[in-house]
Amino acid sequence: MTLATPTLHTPRLRLRPFVEGDADRLYALHSSARVMRYWDSPPWVERARAGRFVERCREMAEEGTGVRVAVDRASDGAFVGWCCLVEWNPVYRSASLGYCLDEAMWGHGYATEAARALLTWAFDTLDLNRVQAEADTRNVASARVLEKVGFVREGTLREDCVVDGEVSDSWVFGLIRREWQPSAAPAPAPAPAPTPAPAPAPVR
Repeated sequence: MTLATPTLHTPRLRLRPFVEGDADRLYALHSSARVMRYWDSPPWVERARAGRFVERCREMAEEGTGVRVAVDRASDGAFVGWCCLVEWNPVYRSASLGYCLDEAMWGHGYATEAARALLTWAFDTLDLNRVQAEADTRNVASARVLEKVGFVREGTLREDCVVDGEVSDSWVFGLIRREWQPSAAPAPAPAPAPTPAPAPAPVR
């Protein structure tokens, strides 16, 4: 089954499907050594990776395995980063949460706001029972984000990543449906304005 990528609104953010026009911003994000410091892969060095990333977003939705949304700031449309819910298993009613934010957007609570919005949609739409997330044990800021939205640290994966020869451990976090407490549901996406005559669909 396919899984429609949602458009969600929070007080400060808009979460939306990726389009080809996001490629430059994606490449800037993923080629940053500071942003990728605690990632499970090295920074991008080829811009073509951005196009493949956008295509993979479409494939996940078509396969019904997850969604990845771009996150923009509502006030000015600035690109904040992205958030995802992947590895959806409708039998186990489980999935995994992830996010990546531009360095200029750190420290404003945007990751927490985006994650909460996507989790609210996911628990309401996918009948989830459990969501899992992982964070490098050195990435204390990411761990705080997960704890703010209700995740519990359940254990440590020892030496589970090796990036450019550097070995690191990861914390495993879990969020169970009965423990989920959304602060506020995201507002629905506004309906498109009517047009006087049919227009060709944009090529995405």
